[in-house]
Amino acid sequence: MKAALQLAVEQAFQQAEHAMQEKRSTEAFQWLERTHILTQRHPLLHARSHWLMLILGWQTGDYREVAGQIPRIFAALLFSKIWVPIGNTGRSRVSAFRPMPVPEELQALLADEDPTPSNR
Repeated sequence: MKAALQLAVEQAFQQAEHAMQEKRSTEAFQWLERTHILTQRHPLLHARSHWLMLILGWQTGDYREVAGQIPRIFAALLFSKIWVPIGNTGRSRVSAFRPMPVPEELQALLADEDPTPSNR
């Protein structure tokens, strides 16, 4: 992982966890969606983003989010190197198979990633 991407991922996880501690769930989910997009090709980090979404769903009483994150954690660990829906935010409210536009500010960070042909 390139240094700029690694730094952005670390900062996003820190911001998400800080917002979670302060019970700012909307902000925490936004940071976790960012981490999800940035880590999709890195199984452990990808799974961590889903794990934190599961915890946040539990904290907020959003059991749809909790239930939706459980299979996503396993899928992240098993399939991140094979196929991911580029740009997907990782939340349970969107299909786990739906590609989504990558926000402009994240495109440059992801440009240096080694794309897998099946990711397109």
